[in-house]
Amino acid sequence: TENIGARRLHTVMEKLVEEVSFEAPDVAPQQIIITAKYVQERLKHIVKNVDLSRFIL
Repeated sequence: TENIGARRLHTVMEKLVEEVSFEAPDVAPQQIIITAKYVQERLKHIVKNVDLSRFIL
């Protein structure tokens, strides 16, 4: 497996939740569910044709 490193992981996670983080104060106390479809849509420009299952522990 590829070692993506902590900084790269932080960048990916930040990109994933930036919209949710920005809008969270306006939707509280609602529950926000991050689906696989949401992840794919938000990260489509970062990962192209990468098997993300390799990075799941």
